[in-house]
Amino acid sequence: MADEVVNFKVTIDGIPVEVAPGTTILNAARQIGGDIVPPAMCYYSKLEGSGGKCRTCLVKVSKGSEKDPRPMPKLVASCRTTVMDGMEVQNITSPEVEEARKGVVEILLINHPLDCPICDQAGECKLQDLGYEHGSEGTRYEFERRTFERVDLGDKIQLHMNRCILCYRCVYVANQLTEKREHGILYRGDHSEITTHIEKALDHDFIGNVIDVCPVGALTDKTFRFKNRVWFTKPVDAHRDCPTCSGKVTLWYKGEEVLRVTGRKDEFGEVEDFICNTCRFDTKNTSDWVLEHPTDVEKESVIGANHYEKFHLPAVIKEDEKLKLANAEQLQRTERLK
Repeated sequence: MADEVVNFKVTIDGIPVEVAPGTTILNAARQIGGDIVPPAMCYYSKLEGSGGKCRTCLVKVSKGSEKDPRPMPKLVASCRTTVMDGMEVQNITSPEVEEARKGVVEILLINHPLDCPICDQAGECKLQDLGYEHGSEGTRYEFERRTFERVDLGDKIQLHMNRCILCYRCVYVANQLTEKREHGILYRGDHSEITTHIEKALDHDFIGNVIDVCPVGALTDKTFRFKNRVWFTKPVDAHRDCPTCSGKVTLWYKGEEVLRVTGRKDEFGEVEDFICNTCRFDTKNTSDWVLEHPTDVEKESVIGANHYEKFHLPAVIKEDEKLKLANAEQLQRTERLK
């Protein structure tokens, strides 16, 4: 008979949670949810080996475990650090973490241009949210920024390296979803950049997923570029019988026109099922899909503008308002009788 697995008891920002051994601090926080979940720009639960690159998920371990209650001497990356029984972690309750995260955001924005007004990722950019929540008003960087020319990686994907934060997500997608990876990281240190091998195009049937996993506007959909702002569109969940992938997608409508197709994302901005290029680029007619329901959008998201699913009357209406409604109904009945 197999031994019963004993869960570890962990406390994050004063909130206890029980998780399985081997769970990272980040995923333990995700089980609790809410504001105590550290931000993550490079970690992606669907991609093996991701995490540990951006350092935005730094947390403070104030108690290592029940057996060894000593705190960890430095802040740790929550996406790479597994929990121990009795561990106590501080995220939003630690001024040290808040200050460190502000410095990390400053580093990420050293070369990243603030071109949000023209960037297609605006409105659904994790770096934009991170900069608003944890960024500082100025920068200490005095040197010239890196600049790159835009590169077409095939007829559907465009690379804008100026915006890249080297999270490696697109590289992991190509490694794990395609048979032969054609792009990767070239050079080292501050010279590192995403590029293809001798200007090759990315043409695998699942390579379009690099667009979905990119947390910034470095890899964009050329079929959607500059067509509309995301907050003017309405996302709708839909599916089709696809022989290559799950066929479960989000359609982005402007009126009756489907402007783009993306994979469905969970509450942490991660794709639930990777989709093929046929679903993403070649089926943009409503007749190609079975519509399900409007996509759930966070109320804090700018995408929620003009995105109403239901209308609820107030639970309590004042007596004078009730009287006005009754008088209006009576007036309408009188007019009909005339």
